[in-house]
Amino acid sequence: MISTVVWGTGNVGRAAIRAVDAHPALKLTAVLVHDPAKVGKDAGELAGTGPLGVAATDDIDAVLAANPRAIVYAASGDVRFDAALADIVRAVGAGAVVVTPALYPLYDQRNAPPELRDPVLAAVKEGGGSLFVSGVDPGWGNDVLPLLISGLGTDVDVVRCQEIFDYSTYEQPDSVRYLVGMGQPMDYDPPMLMTGVPSMVWGGQVRLIARGLGVEVTELRETLDRRPLEETVTTRTMGEFERGTQGAVRFEVQGIVDGEPRIVIEHVTRIHPSCAPDWPAPPSGDGAHRVIIEGRPRIEVTVEATDEGENRSAGGNATAVGRLVGAIDWLAAAEPGLYDALDVPLRPAAGKLGRSRP
Repeated sequence: MISTVVWGTGNVGRAAIRAVDAHPALKLTAVLVHDPAKVGKDAGELAGTGPLGVAATDDIDAVLAANPRAIVYAASGDVRFDAALADIVRAVGAGAVVVTPALYPLYDQRNAPPELRDPVLAAVKEGGGSLFVSGVDPGWGNDVLPLLISGLGTDVDVVRCQEIFDYSTYEQPDSVRYLVGMGQPMDYDPPMLMTGVPSMVWGGQVRLIARGLGVEVTELRETLDRRPLEETVTTRTMGEFERGTQGAVRFEVQGIVDGEPRIVIEHVTRIHPSCAPDWPAPPSGDGAHRVIIEGRPRIEVTVEATDEGENRSAGGNATAVGRLVGAIDWLAAAEPGLYDALDVPLRPAAGKLGRSRP
């Protein structure tokens, strides 16, 4: 059994605890938390399952001193990037296999800036650990899934990956309101939508698809459209959003191949379904991930995931965790290194059929 730590117990960490407990090759040995109110609580209580016999702790030194073989780093990197990078470098340097969705620039690790890549490589060399960074979108929704689906086509003209989501289902009010700008005046400049930022976050995914297809992306282009709410709306998880404030966002990151946008990652994000009704919508519920292969034949695949009471955002988090946790035993058997989604195979859920937990 591979001793595994879950670091962080928020939206991703809850799913990570459940995934580690369910994996036949892994043993949950520690859970790290930041909130003092969570210290001492059973991991199962934090994850919404039955008792697991592992008490949460905030003692990072003690957990790393126990030499865990693997760590699922589930703490946020959106608003604390430098701290997350420092934590991850420390864990890799301690010899652990680390999997995380936290560091967007390292999704496409081959093209990551040296100031991010070099500390990880130094930690790999010093401690013998490994790092694999992935998620949903960016993540499997625009790397392994579109590449798999493209293999069903005879001719491929355009690969389009879409995330279509109602962001009121996310339990991250600061990110939704201030990073993405929902509920802000239309003259507010959301950090996530500033020119160049979408390419920084999703450009690596475009390059991963291009690498898988054996083509060269010569340029990244961005498009952006924003719509105001026509009426004030009240959401279940994040309260009120006023009429006239930002209610929907649609942007694309386009990979240009031979002068044409051939690889496109598109986001259609709303705070309420009444906003921008003419834009693409999920088939049902609050969100979906879709891959469209324009070519012969035209292929369209939509993935909808739910968890924690039919919640689509929680379902997406759970699929990201499934991809990461499912890679741990492969990474533990591989050479120490810095890996990306095209290095690490997506494998069947071997040993898990019929082993569902409460």
